[in-house]
Parts: sequence; structure tokens; C-alpha cells
Amino acid sequence: MPLTLLRYGLSSDPCRAAQPDFPPPAPLKKRYDVVIIGGGGHGLATAYYLARRHGITDVAVLEKGYLGGGNTARNTAVIRSNYLTPESVKFYIASVDLYRGLSNEFDFNIMYSERGQLTLAHTDGTVRAFRQRCEVNRHLGGRSEMLDRQQIRELVPLLNLDTGHQPVLAGLWHIDGATARHDAVAWGYARGALARGVQFHPLTEAQDFVVEGSRVTTVKTNRGDVQCGCVVQAVAGSSSLLLGKLGIRAPIHTYPLQAMVTQPVKPFLTPLVSSSALHCYVQQTGRGEILIGGGSDPYPLYGTRATLDLKESLLAHAIEMFPFLANAKLMRQWAGITDMTPDYSPIMGRSPIDNYYLDAGWGTYGFKATPICGVTMAELVASGGAKVPQLIQPFSLERFSRFQQINEMGATAASH
Repeated sequence: MPLTLLRYGLSSDPCRAAQPDFPPPAPLKKRYDVVIIGGGGHGLATAYYLARRHGITDVAVLEKGYLGGGNTARNTAVIRSNYLTPESVKFYIASVDLYRGLSNEFDFNIMYSERGQLTLAHTDGTVRAFRQRCEVNRHLGGRSEMLDRQQIRELVPLLNLDTGHQPVLAGLWHIDGATARHDAVAWGYARGALARGVQFHPLTEAQDFVVEGSRVTTVKTNRGDVQCGCVVQAVAGSSSLLLGKLGIRAPIHTYPLQAMVTQPVKPFLTPLVSSSALHCYVQQTGRGEILIGGGSDPYPLYGTRATLDLKESLLAHAIEMFPFLANAKLMRQWAGITDMTPDYSPIMGRSPIDNYYLDAGWGTYGFKATPICGVTMAELVASGGAKVPQLIQPFSLERFSRFQQINEMGATAASH
């Protein structure tokens, strides 16, 4: 339990006014040792670990909107490590391990809840693929196992195992699957970084760069020019746009990703449940809302507008899984923008510019990687780019020219 919450509960004056977590932003300086572009989870985590683990505090986080207001605020807060390849499984297991201790580390409750993830298999081929994934996960320290129909029925009694699409044959049960409050994760990292001297600058958009030789010397913003020792890019769906300003080509295409929630109902579902055939996932939030999501939209777009056609298709698939949802009332629908790579894996590490570091290509799975991205990017920056952490070496931009992709296509039933 976070100590702040314990002190508040035992206080003789529990109604005392809380101190503001975020003071007014400091004036934008002319120069910083490190400029981080993007004030979402990854940018904030990188700033936090730079200050906490490496003592680097002359850091500015530039955010064109408000802190945590981009994809961090628009995801469905799923945390898991049951991926396909050994490189990804190791990476996400490290992230899950960090997530478990964040509330105590921050002294701030991120509402981490280990609930498990059940991915349904509807064909013999999917069952074989899930068995392989299960073995890879278990070999590397993850907790996954295969369930038969009876075990699934006991775990999720209200699930329809005989959907009109294809009946459920088995399931991949990922015990480490969890959720956390996404904005609380961003706030926790922001509070910790601010307390150590990092500066945050919302409403500050990076618009262009000055490059001298093979180094970025200045970031041009809507509030003036900022000189820098190095730059970290962590801008989620806008990755290719920012790279284009530096003449860096990356195999990234941006697609909207939509989700929705119903009005709250009584608790009936503990794990997250997803279907490999329906490309749909369902979970119940801590507030009782039923969250429904699926794959990315089929067309590139830099927009966060929800659409009726995707709403209809997702609801139809969710109702196949849980027929009683036909009577649920939809409360809200939203979208984020995702930067997808050909192999569905991120791009992390050095760029063709010596002092410009990449944290991009996260597609639909950036939230679950937030802690380990912060740790590894901070380690890379602290070394001056000389030491690329082993966990992110497979995710370099150069893997595409070397034809060494880390293929995570189909790593789960839907894009999350």
C-alpha cells in the first residue's frame, strides 16, 4: 500500500486540503542537457529514470497538449507479457515486473490489478499456435498455461463457448495479465521526475530542428528555440511526422484504434477475455463498466474520431461472446492513433543522427511497455548512446535494412 494513502487514512484530519501534485511550469530555458519530445507515459518514465537512476536532472519534457493526454489517456490499460518471440517476451516480462512495484515506488496508487488474460482459440491451428506461445512464455519466466473448455467455463461462467462464428476449443490463460489506471501511471512518473528537478512544458510543440553535422543542436518550438545536448523522441502516433522533419525514413504507418465502454453493471468478469476469431476483447473495469475493443481501423489516418461502422462490428462480436450485452447501454466511445511497423514491434535506440534517440513504432501496445521503456531509454541516454541496453538491441531501426524483423503479428486476438 502506498504510504501516502496509509497516512491519509490514519490521519486525525482526513479532510485536510491536499497539496497540489504539479506546480506551475517553470519558464522554458534556452538550453537543456536532455530534451524529451512527448509528455506521455514513455517520455515521463524516461525523464523519471534519468533523474532517479542516473542523476540527470537538466531535462525538459515538451508536450504539445497536456501531460498524459495523448495515447496514454486513450488506451485500454492492458498489461501483459504473453508475446510470440523470445525478444518480446523478455522485454515485456521486465515491464510487468516493474509495474508490480510502481505504487510503492511512487508512493502513489496506480491501481494495479492482476486479473489474468484469457485468449480464446476457435481452430486447431490456433490451439497449436497457443501451445507454442505458452511454452515460450513459461521457458522465459512468464506465467501462461492452456485451458480446455471446462476450465474456461469455470473461469468465465457467462461466456458463450458456442459462438455463431466458431465454437471455442481452448484458451491461452496468462496469469500475469493485469490492468492499471493509465493516467495514474503518467502522474506517478511526472510527480517523481518533478520532485527531482525535471521540467515539464505542456502546450509546447516541437516544430523543427537545427542539425549541425550529425547532431541536433536546437529544437524549434512554438515557444521559442531550445538548445540541447540530446533529444529523445516519444510521440506515439506522430512518430513518422517528427522523423520526417529530420529526413529519417522509418517503416511506420499510423492507424486509428477505437474502444468503448458501457454503463456500469454489477461485477461479473475478472479476467480480460479476447477472441482470436472475432478480433474483439472484453473486460470489466473497476468502476463496473464493460470495456470493448478490437483491432485497428483498416485505413491510415491521423485522427481520433470514433466511427459507427467499427462500433457496430465490435458490438456484434462482443455480443457473440457475451449475449446479455445486447441489453447494455453504451456510454462512450473514443480512439487513439497508433504507429504500426511491418513486424508489429517497436523501434528503440539510436537513430541515424548521433544524439537523437528513438522510442517509436509502438502500435497498440505502448502502455504495457511504459516502465521498461523508461528504464532502457534512460540507460541509453545516460551512456551518451555508447551502450544500447540488451533488452532493446533487437528493436533497432537497422533491423529492417538487415532483414532481422521481430515478428509479433498476431501476438494476441486483437490489437492491444
